[in-house]
Parts: sequence; structure tokens; C-alpha cells
Amino acid sequence: MARIRAEYQDLFSTERPKIVEVVSWAASLGDRSENADYLYGKKRLREIDRRLGYLSKVMKAAKVVDPARQPSRDQIRFGATIDLADEDDNRRTLTIVGDDESDASAGRIGWSAPLARAFVGARVGDERTVRLPGGEKSYEVLEIRYPG
Repeated sequence: MARIRAEYQDLFSTERPKIVEVVSWAASLGDRSENADYLYGKKRLREIDRRLGYLSKVMKAAKVVDPARQPSRDQIRFGATIDLADEDDNRRTLTIVGDDESDASAGRIGWSAPLARAFVGARVGDERTVRLPGGEKSYEVLEIRYPG
């Protein structure tokens, strides 16, 4: 949430005013049809306004959850870090995070990802079959950890 607020604040109070200034300067030069500063500035303003609208909607709908305060620590819920093993005993560690925080290369998957949805509610020792783009794969839960 802090990252989203910081981006919103930066766009709203820093970047947007700069672009507005450039556009008003470019507009004062006269012919706008071939004025690159004006055309690019207007396009960039539309992009910024669209992003501000999206970020505003996300902030209104977001619910901040502290994984350290998860009451049921024996089940997989939002914020859990889980160790999994597949049929070939290949091990994998994943953390279930918000969709905006996901980074598969760092082992953070969004809560709406198929792999995360398959394991929500599971306990240590449970086995779940997940339908992935490469086909179905079965995983066993080895460990569940929460921060704090």
C-alpha cells in the first residue's frame, strides 16, 4: 500500500505539474498541429491521469492484511510462505502476496494465481493437484511459515 501511495503522490504532485507546465508553454507557441512538445505532453498527461485513476481505485478497494496476525497458522492463507515438493521431489518455496506485489522470479505469487488458489486452506502434509499451462502437477505441502 505504501508503494502505491508513493507512486500516486509522485505522479500527482511532481510529474503531472511538470507536464502541465510544458504543455501550457508549448500551447503558447501557437500552431499545435506540429508541436511535438504539445502533442507528447498531452499524450503523457492522458497516461498519467489514467494511471492516477487506476491507483486511486486500487487504494479504495485495497485491504491491508498483516500476515503476522494470521489467527490460523496451521493453514495456508494470505501472507504464508510455503515449502512444496512435487512428484519428483523438486522443492519450491513460495510466498502468497497481493497481486500487485507478485514477482514469480523471487518466489512471490499473487493470491489469485492458480497455484496460490489451489493451496489456500491446505495444511502440512496435504497434497493438491494444480492445473498449470504445462499441464497438471501435484504438490505436497512440507511447511507453512508466517512472518513474526
